[in-house]
Amino acid sequence: MSTEATKSEAKPPRAIATPCVKVCAVDGASGYCLGCRRTLPEIAGWARLSDEERAAVMAALPDRPDPMVALMAAAGRG
Repeated sequence: MSTEATKSEAKPPRAIATPCVKVCAVDGASGYCLGCRRTLPEIAGWARLSDEERAAVMAALPDRPDPMVALMAAAGRG
């Protein structure tokens, strides 16, 4: 099989659902990303997680404390 044939038969990469909002900064106190509320291990391993594992993390995100609220309170703005 030629390289061209292999390229044309290759499946396109599967889109991976992600809660990323392109605000990537991790709060040192909580360990959560300020944008998506994931932890560094969750962010780093996201592409290797199964669909079910990603869904479980995404389902847990709304229940996690918002690190921005804590930062604003610490800065006297909340």
